[in-house]
Parts: sequence; structure tokens; C-alpha cells
Amino acid sequence: MKYFKRRSYFHPLLIIAVLFFSAFQSIAKQNGIIILKDEPVKVMPKEFYIAGVIDERDERAVVAWLMPAPGNQNQTKTYPVDLEGGGLYAIRQFINHNLPCNKALRPIVISLKKFKATESALSGGLVQGQVDIVLSFSLRQDSSEMLHLLDYKGNATYTRSPGPPQDIEPSLRHVLENGLIYLNTWMDKQAATNIKLAKAVKVIFTDYRENAEGDTIYYSLKRPLKWDDFQSKIPVSRFDAVVYPTIGYEEHASVTGGIINVAFAIKAGLPKSAAWVRGGMQNDYTLNHEQRHFDIAKIVAEHFKQKINAGNLTVSNYEGIINFEYLETYREMDKLQKQYDDETRHGADKQAQQQWDLRIDNELKAYGVGR
Repeated sequence: MKYFKRRSYFHPLLIIAVLFFSAFQSIAKQNGIIILKDEPVKVMPKEFYIAGVIDERDERAVVAWLMPAPGNQNQTKTYPVDLEGGGLYAIRQFINHNLPCNKALRPIVISLKKFKATESALSGGLVQGQVDIVLSFSLRQDSSEMLHLLDYKGNATYTRSPGPPQDIEPSLRHVLENGLIYLNTWMDKQAATNIKLAKAVKVIFTDYRENAEGDTIYYSLKRPLKWDDFQSKIPVSRFDAVVYPTIGYEEHASVTGGIINVAFAIKAGLPKSAAWVRGGMQNDYTLNHEQRHFDIAKIVAEHFKQKINAGNLTVSNYEGIINFEYLETYREMDKLQKQYDDETRHGADKQAQQQWDLRIDNELKAYGVGR
């Protein structure tokens, strides 16, 4: 019969790591440094991960000014103590080791504005300390620009007997943890409705309508131009009739489920107070020429919809893209109106007018607004 003796195995690297950490704690007590304990933060982020930490403290050399232990020659004067590896390094390491990091979520960058512990002597040989922390949280956008979200200010007080700097580690760690918990709570509450945290942009188009018609006529197949709309005084001009179509939009943005919903009411309008016709020129041919100017405005408004609906709107700059495309579309309308008048010679060239009528009708039909 064979007997097998059970042995206990210890991985050499594990033994070395334990011995190293124990030794380092001893060194920390001797050399006046503080080691942040690796302890998981009591949150599971669902909306963000920490993509970086930036040190913006006014005082970066140390994190604490502590009272010395009994027997020190300067028992009434505080001395400087820093975190192991320096404040920025230690905080980065603590977050990397103890806060889950899912890079599919929103990247948040922490600016460390303040992280400091100060102590003063109390009666009875005790010490009173206070830890202050100020954090600023920003969202790193696709363009690598930072969008400020919120700030956190926290503090903690403690009373202790003068002793090793490592004694204040729990207070330092807890104020840092509280800042991360505060961020997590804020993100959970704001993610669905805060426009700064939106993940995508969705556009919805309608054509602008007024309940009662005023000076401006808004484009509709049911509302073609008529001569009564030409209400301006006749200026000195070589033309028989003139209209001034415009394009514009009303915009309303809301956030639902982390999506920015941008509702556009597109305006293709024509003010009656700017339209005029010379006496004796009120015939169907001339009215058709002016109607085509209005049709061109409608077509260009549809071009604007296409540009906005092309899927190039970004959360970080959707307003800028909309404004740019609107200005480009307005320039397109001015260019197209001039081309129309030049090629038809303001309606005098009947063959060119017929060609433009066909071109305009075909494009209106392509947008579902053909006659």
C-alpha cells in the first residue's frame, strides 16, 4: 500500500508580494509616507468609467501636514507627508485597482483640485485632523475635448493620538471613495435626461404651419400664390413682379433615454408685404414664374432636411453642424434663385421657363410634394 503525504504549496511570487508589502508598510511608518489601501469602492458604475486623473492642486508636493509623535523636538509644528508614489500616482492606482472600468461606457476625467489633510493639537495629548477634497468631473468627448459635468467638495474630521502617518489612511481613502460614489449617484440620475450625457442625436421634421395666416405664407400645395398676396408698393424697377421667398426653421431639443431628440419645424415662407406686381401684368404666366421662386425655396428646404438627416450630427456639436448646414443651404437658395432668373431671363424666355417648370415639378415630386 502506498501512502501519499499532502504538502502545502506557496507560490514564490505571492510570498514575495506579501513580504514586500509588509516591508513597505514598515518603511512608510519610518519615512513618513501613506499607502492607500486597496479596497473596492462600493459602487458598480453603469454609466461611466474613469478615463484619467489630472492633478490641478495648488500644493502638489504633499497631501498631509501632521502632528509629530511624542518625543519629537518640535511637537507643536506639523510636518509634511505624501502618499506613496506621490498624490496623483497613488490616486490613479487606487482608482485603477478598485473601481470597475468598462470602456464601453462614458469616459470621465477627474481633475484633482484639492486633496489635503491638516492637523492641530488638542488637550490631553490628542490630535484633531481634517481632510478636504475637491474634485471636478468632465466628460471626454469624441474630439478629445472636455465637457465639464459637476464638482464635488467633501471633507472628514478625525481625532487620534499622535502616531504613524499611516493612521490617517482610512480618512483619506474614505473622502476619495465618497467623491466617486457621489459621481456614480449623479450619473445614474442624470444619464437619461441630461443633454451633456446624451449618446446620440435623433431628428424629427415637420413643416411649419400657422393656425391663422398672417403676413407670411408658408408653403403648402393647398396654398399656391395668388395676386392678392402681392401687397407691397411698387418700387422703381425694370421687373414686372417680384417675390422674396425665405427658408428657416424652429427647433426644440429634448433628451429621453440618453438620446437628444431634435424636432425641426421647417419654414419655406414668402412675405406678402415684400411681394409686388406692376399693373397690367397680372396674368397666369407671370404668376407661374413667381410661384416657381416659391417652389425653389421649398426644394432647398428639403435639401436642408437631407443634410441634417444624413446622420452626421454629433452629440458634442450638433448645434454647430445645424447652423453651418443652414447657412450653406441659404447660400444654395440664393444661387439657385439667381440661376433660375438668369436662365429664364426673369420669365421672358418661355422655352427656358418650360424647362425650369419641368425640372422643378420633377424635384417636388421626388420629395412627395408634387402637384
